Order: sequence, then C-alpha cells, then structure tokens
Amino acid sequence: MPHHAKSLLLLLLITSASTAAEKPNILFIAIDDQNDWIGCLGGHSQIQTPHIDALAKRGTVFLNAHCQAPLCNSSRTSLMTGLRPSSTGIYGLAPWFRTLPEFADHVSLPQYLRAHGYKTFTTGKIYHGGTGRRKTDNEFDVIGPPPGVGVRPESKLVKTPSPHPLVDWGTFPHKDEQKQDYVVASWAVDRLKEDHNQPFFLSVGFFLPHVPCYATQQWMDLYPTETLKLPEVLKGDRNDTPRFSWYLHWKLPEPRLDFLEEANEWKNLVRSYMACTSFVDAQIGRVLSALEQSGKADNTIVVIWSDHGWHLGEKRITGKNTLWHNSTRIPLIFAGPGVSSDGKCTRPAELLDIFPTLNELCGLPKRDDLEGHSLVPQLQDATTPREFPAITTHNHDNHSIRSDDWRYIIYADSSEELYDMKNDPDEWHNLASKRKYRDIIESHRRFIPKENRPPAAGSKHRILIYTDGTVNWEGTDIPEDEQIPELSLD
Repeated sequence: MPHHAKSLLLLLLITSASTAAEKPNILFIAIDDQNDWIGCLGGHSQIQTPHIDALAKRGTVFLNAHCQAPLCNSSRTSLMTGLRPSSTGIYGLAPWFRTLPEFADHVSLPQYLRAHGYKTFTTGKIYHGGTGRRKTDNEFDVIGPPPGVGVRPESKLVKTPSPHPLVDWGTFPHKDEQKQDYVVASWAVDRLKEDHNQPFFLSVGFFLPHVPCYATQQWMDLYPTETLKLPEVLKGDRNDTPRFSWYLHWKLPEPRLDFLEEANEWKNLVRSYMACTSFVDAQIGRVLSALEQSGKADNTIVVIWSDHGWHLGEKRITGKNTLWHNSTRIPLIFAGPGVSSDGKCTRPAELLDIFPTLNELCGLPKRDDLEGHSLVPQLQDATTPREFPAITTHNHDNHSIRSDDWRYIIYADSSEELYDMKNDPDEWHNLASKRKYRDIIESHRRFIPKENRPPAAGSKHRILIYTDGTVNWEGTDIPEDEQIPELSLD
C-alpha cells in the first residue's frame, strides 16, 4: 500500500475513533406497566422510589408524558421504530414488525445507533416477549438475560376470575436475588464495570410491576395494610362515558374493580404493585450506582421510561388498554450531558420523542421518517413551549389527544370524551357533549393521525375491529345489548 494511502487510512481510523469517543453513552432503562406512581410524578403520595427520584433531580422529568399505545407490543414497537401504531397497523401483542414486508428493513433505534459507532447491549424486556433478542433479529450486538418473573409460588396466591397464570399478586417466601429483574440488573452492572472502546447503548428492561406482582416481604413492609391509601374512585364514574370505551378492554385476564372489592383483594393488589415498584427502583439504583462507580456517568445519557401505565381500580378496572390517564401517563426522565438538572417539564411528551431526542443529543444525522419530535429544547429549558400534543392510539381508529390542559378521546364509532385536566385530573366529568367546548374539541381533532392503517397481517391478542356499525372483539361480534363481562349490574 502506498505511503499516502496508509496515511489516509490512519487518519480515517483516528478520526473515527475520536468521533466515537466524543459521543455520549446511553443507558436506556425500561419499566413494564409502570404508571405515574413514582415519587417525582406524584401519582401516589405513599410511593417510595428514591433512586428514580434522585435521577429526576439530576436531570429533567416530563410530568405530562404519555405512551403511543396502552399495550406492550404496540407501544414498544412504536418507540423503537419511531412510528405511530396507526402508521404500522400494529395494535395487538402480535405481530413482530419485522414479519411485515414494508417494515422488514426499517432501521430501528439500536440499529441506527450501531450504524453510527455504538455497540448495542440488551437485557430484560425492551421489545415485547422474545422478539428483538434472537440473533437473527439483528437488533443488538450483545444479548443478556431474558425478561421474566423468576421464582414463583407453587400455585397462584389469588383466585381471580381468569385462570391466566400471570394474573396474580402478593408475597411468598423468596429472595430478591431469585427474581429475574435482579438478574437483569446484575448483568447490566457487570457491563458497566467493563472497559469499552466505543460508545455503548445499554438497554435494560425490567419486567415488574407487570403481573404477577410478587414481592418479597421487605418491600411489602414499606406499605402497611392499615395505613395504605387506595386510589380514589368515583361511583358512577363511567355513566357519562361511551359504551365503546368498554370494548377496548371487553374481556381480559385483568380483573374488574368489582372482583377486587368482593374478594377483599383491592388493598392486596395495590400494596403488591407498590412493593414491586419499589423493588424495581432498588434495581435501577444498583445500575445507576454502577454507572457512577464506573467513571462513565459524566458522559452517559440516562433515559428511564415505561411502555404504558396501569389502572388499579380507577374507571372500574385493572390493567391497561384504555385511552385515559391511568393507562397513558408514564415516567419519562432524561439525565446526563445536554440535559438540565432539576428540570420539571409540564409540556406534553410522547415515547416517540425518545428516538429523535437521542439522535440530537448524540449529534447523529436527523431522520425525516421519525414521527416524534426532539425534546432537546425542553431538556435545556423545561418551560419551553411545545406545539405538539401527546397522541395515544389503541386499536384501529381510537385515539387520545393530550395537550397541556385537556384530553380529547375519539373512538372508532365517533363517540367522544373531553376532560379538563387542570380542574378534573381524575377524568371524572366528560365534557364532550357540552356545546361550549366544541372549539376545544376541534382544536384537538386536527391532531388525529392522518394515516390509520387497519390491523397488520398476523394481528392478534386484544384486537378490536369496528366495521359498518359492528364491533368485533378477538374474532367475535359483540351484540349491542350484550352485558359487559364480569361487571356487576348497577
């Protein structure tokens, strides 16, 4: 090789190494089914999450952040592809988006980072289920322990209406170290102890507080039954909501509030959920401590997010699968280089915004195919205005538009809801039928996604289809006069 060619090659290698060294690392932490019961979000006055709260103090927390879909697969697919569920047609727990020809080669977040010099790691639940973790998926360079429950009791602790093995909660004799989330955190800690010759993207996905909400006794003890506060609910809350709202969660494994009250299990579930949240906070604390000890914290962007929220009796249900606050609001926190400390942003934000935000923070080329918008202006100054609302979609043609002060919901049958979030944060009073709010409704309707794909090929699990006045849930038509399942008559 000629001398000048060798010099050019050496220069390219040095430039590439220098560029890689200047890029910040990314610690990308996901929590499954985590609602706003986080200390810095104020969702429950008794919750104890000191490690997440400390990170929020070090960075910026979004107090009005929402998911794109209140279901695992559709939400995670949206975040990782940068596309809305209404753009992909992925609304259920299947399919894996790579099985769709039009998205088989779509460059995901970890693939884009890899193409720009990052080494990508994953452990736990980032994509739904086992997808994205197979070598053939080509999503990550290094794959750690899978997500899961860990040790379980010999039999279910609670006899729920559904025999589903995951729908359970409570405590039984076991140790934190036997839980899969502990294993996931330990693997992440070990990766942070290693030397890295290129910037890393370390994605760490925790399974809890997803059901089964099994917690060891030490975490349950944080929330004594005698003083535990249950969510405040309004009797008759759903009397002013459309029947169509029930179709979004027509018949699911997650029990209704009626069962929890009749079986005297409401406090047990709330306590178990809170205990699991504090346990996960402790695991996040272990990972953040390892980051500090590694000396890499000053050059590492930390992002904490959840795929969607979770009802614990509000609106007479448990679980997700709604377009209300309890399903859509999620923790979203950034900390690290380029992020102001002690920031509290009340502007609407979406999980879709994470992809373009990381691109900008890391100095990567902007992508015009992403449907979110960078949050960097708000990360620099939390009071910066934002013109975009947060849009959540669940199944075909059902959307929630969340602005600074309002939530507007429109269902596939054109029924509507409108809530004044400043004066009615619990969404107890549907104002959509009141004529004086038509201008507010119209101002929100303009944000309804222009593209609304029907369910993608292979769609299944929690799929709702509305066609010519007929409602079809999971392949079965629902008569207009059919009683809502597992709901006591008022």
